[in-house]
Amino acid sequence: MTIYIALLRGINVGGHNKIKMAELKQSLEKIGLKRVQTYIQSGNVLLESVEGEEQLRTLIENEITTVFGYTISVIVRTAEELKSIVEKCPFSMEEVVEAEAASDGECLYVALLQEAPLPDRLQRLDTYKGVDDEYRIAGRDIYLLFSNSIRNSKLANNLQRLDVPVTTRNWKTINKLVSLAREMEMTND
Repeated sequence: MTIYIALLRGINVGGHNKIKMAELKQSLEKIGLKRVQTYIQSGNVLLESVEGEEQLRTLIENEITTVFGYTISVIVRTAEELKSIVEKCPFSMEEVVEAEAASDGECLYVALLQEAPLPDRLQRLDTYKGVDDEYRIAGRDIYLLFSNSIRNSKLANNLQRLDVPVTTRNWKTINKLVSLAREMEMTND
């Protein structure tokens, strides 16, 4: 069995697409997913499955549509892929500290895409990049560093122009999910 992290896009934001995590957990267990646990209300789910990524994503998306009536995108990563995201952060500690000093909140985020966007789509991001926004692309993940705020970022607000389903998580959440996945691995033995 593989430990996966399923990231649901656009739930429980601004009163839209409300899904209680306890109900989501129960629903996913009913379709045969194992050791399901959720983290905070923004749609972060850790689980075990024998399914491949594509099959798992489709299974979860279909279950959410059936049970909750929402058509949403689900981004799936293995625990190993999420660990790699943390280990390979392209921003230096100095860059992060500098951005944190200028920001009024979180400054480091990762946009996780279902698949790597086409090169011509990636060029679109430069159109929305501001002096307070930096990004680095690694396959199907985009590291975002904001010296102001993600709320004020044209770059963050236009990631959907890549024409690939995407969801964004802050660095603290990514690290917490890695920690929870490690706990699952240790209790698996």
